[in-house]
Amino acid sequence: MAYIEGSHHITLSVGRAQEDVDFHVKVLGMRFIKRTVLFDGSTPIYHLYYANADGDPSSVVTTFPWAQAGLHGKRGTNQGREVLLSVPDGSLDFWHRRLTAHDVAVTDLEVFGRRRLAFEHPSGIEYVFVANEGDDRTGHAGYGVPPEHAIHGLHGLGVHVVTPDRTVEFAHDTFDAQHGLGEEGDRIALQIGKQARGNHLEITVNRRDDQGTWHYGAGTQHHFAWNADTLENQDELKFEIEGRGYTDISELKDRKYFKSVYVRSPAGALFELAVTHADGGWDCDESPHELGQRFQLPDQFEHRRDELLGALEPIDI
Repeated sequence: MAYIEGSHHITLSVGRAQEDVDFHVKVLGMRFIKRTVLFDGSTPIYHLYYANADGDPSSVVTTFPWAQAGLHGKRGTNQGREVLLSVPDGSLDFWHRRLTAHDVAVTDLEVFGRRRLAFEHPSGIEYVFVANEGDDRTGHAGYGVPPEHAIHGLHGLGVHVVTPDRTVEFAHDTFDAQHGLGEEGDRIALQIGKQARGNHLEITVNRRDDQGTWHYGAGTQHHFAWNADTLENQDELKFEIEGRGYTDISELKDRKYFKSVYVRSPAGALFELAVTHADGGWDCDESPHELGQRFQLPDQFEHRRDELLGALEPIDI
């Protein structure tokens, strides 16, 4: 039977490239591991990658800075919303002080009986720090973030829906969500995959907001990627999903560092099934200690290097 290993990455449509780099690297202390471009379409847009110290697949946040192209999205319901990041237990006071010192507004929350911190990306995307014990992923100590407080990686994602039943059903049918973590008010928590961390799906019933946009546009979450582990398992997952009638699913796409298929859930959130294949990985074009230092392009765009560099906004890494 096909399976989900856990999480792989999350991809966001943000505003300006430099403010995105500054937020993830200089405020959150994440490791910048890749600068390339969006593989789809013809509009030159950066694709930027951030991770923990080891670049674990379950730690990666990637972004498309769309403000330069003048394309903006609308946050709403039937859409992925919150980026949930895992931080060490006992680190929330540090992060409250650090975010406040960087003029980032912070809100204390209590969810499922535990404290969290909510704040926003400069483009308005919602982020939440979740403190976890026993997360063995290694955080990246950068820009004054000490190792004992550094971000482990993804905790998961939050999606907003009008009717939660279809999303819960989809999670069970397609991703074999076995671990129900409870319900609290208008929130339902699930855990998906074999991993012990980074794979939480939190579903919030939202009948207040209008429908959010699904196209590329600054200020919105674009998709969340699950780790399908192997190409053979990925193919079997795709076959099973289509067999259950969820046919809004793409063909295999080669993203150089991993290979992916995309499926639109009934409530609108876009999910990816990603596999870091034998010829991919973050170090397929840079050594592990050089990640993020050079502008990388897939072979099909290499002949446009000068054009793309001239069209994209300059960024200081």
